[in-house]
Amino acid sequence: MSSGVAERARRAGTSGGRHRRSGRGRRLVAGVTTALLSRAAGLVVPIVLVPVTLPYFGNDLYGLWMAVASLAGMAAFADLGLGSGLMTKLAPCYASGDTARARRYISSAYLTLTILAVALTAVLWLTADAVPWPALFNVSGQVSPEQTRLVPLICLTAFALNVPLSLIARVQYAYQQVGLSNVWQTGGSVAALTTILAVVWAGGSPILVIAVSVAAPLLVNLLNTLWFFGRQEPGLRPTPRDVQPGAARELARLSGLFFLLTVVISIATNADTLIIAHVLGLSAVAGYAVPAKLLSQLGQLVVLVNVPLWPANGEALAQGHLDWVRRTTRRMTVLSVLAAGLPAAALVLFGDRLFAAWLPVPMGDDRWLLAGLGLWWLAQAALSPRFMVQNASGVIVPQLVGWGAFLALSALGKWYAAGRLGVAAVPWVGAAGYAVTVVPAALYGYHRTLRRHRRPVIEEEGVATHAVR
Repeated sequence: MSSGVAERARRAGTSGGRHRRSGRGRRLVAGVTTALLSRAAGLVVPIVLVPVTLPYFGNDLYGLWMAVASLAGMAAFADLGLGSGLMTKLAPCYASGDTARARRYISSAYLTLTILAVALTAVLWLTADAVPWPALFNVSGQVSPEQTRLVPLICLTAFALNVPLSLIARVQYAYQQVGLSNVWQTGGSVAALTTILAVVWAGGSPILVIAVSVAAPLLVNLLNTLWFFGRQEPGLRPTPRDVQPGAARELARLSGLFFLLTVVISIATNADTLIIAHVLGLSAVAGYAVPAKLLSQLGQLVVLVNVPLWPANGEALAQGHLDWVRRTTRRMTVLSVLAAGLPAAALVLFGDRLFAAWLPVPMGDDRWLLAGLGLWWLAQAALSPRFMVQNASGVIVPQLVGWGAFLALSALGKWYAAGRLGVAAVPWVGAAGYAVTVVPAALYGYHRTLRRHRRPVIEEEGVATHAVR
């Protein structure tokens, strides 16, 4: 009798283990597929907007807009790492069905970032007249003082208000609603495209064009938040009474490391346009920003493809499924390299013709610039799956060391190279610095994560059973 019970239990365990792994794999495939479709739709936006807005703004004003966008990109750390920490903490809550604990994490994150967004907006507008905007962006006489002041104020205000609203994507990813989140993000891009074209065709001012471009994604995030917590998952809805000091401190400890890492990465990856603006002027920024903006879509694609790995790896590591983590990391590395490498190669070979036919303003035909940008994104694509493994386990220090070294080395190298060799040298310096700093740190952190979760296991018909110590 006891042997029959044991046999039924063994079969149930085998079935449950296989179901968990196959379910995790299906969710990952669905997330990657919708990410690819979402990014394909998102590529339409810059393809349509650049030839419309560049001649409408002129090189200098467009360069100012792109420089401010880079500054906002550097300030991505303004969420204090809470978005990343929240996703890492919510994945186990989803796996165990612990809604109450998840609601405490969500409530703490939203309260903290809402207070922060209001404070940042107030400080920005109260100190606006004291900030030397022309010196900060090296603005020439072709951009009026009013435009020089309003462009950064509008863009940075929208960024600050979007800090708490952007948390919804992290919550949806942690709760395996990657496809839905991608649809909403695509809606934000389409809304921005539609409103910008409408304002341009109506003859609106460039300042109004910039305002609607940053307001549309913010509004879509707000609608997504209201829909998710109001209709889809009301049990997760953040409330003040669910804010508890213990959960807040636990979330803050992990988020602090993510915060430091995000600060370094944001500055390191968004400094190029500011360096070029100061070394070569705003007109040179436009010549760099257009191909860089187009190729940056490859980076967005790689991020969207790999972020579903984050919560999936968290579940797999907690259950000791290291074989699944290794196998999936290898496969996602190949997919990421192909996703970034094939479009990059096409742009290097045919980018000059594309820009000539696409843009009414000549941008040059420097294939060295395109090749350097393609190599830069290809290097990041190759390492992205390994970073997702480390993020899922909260192994942040190796990443922090690697990116810190990259920031110090590449900033000096890019400044020197831009002045001596021109714009095309900037991405090549970045790729070389990445290879000698971030790559070794990423490989070390990946293997360290796997060692941390290695336990004695007995593999029986595909089920990992942990030995009792």
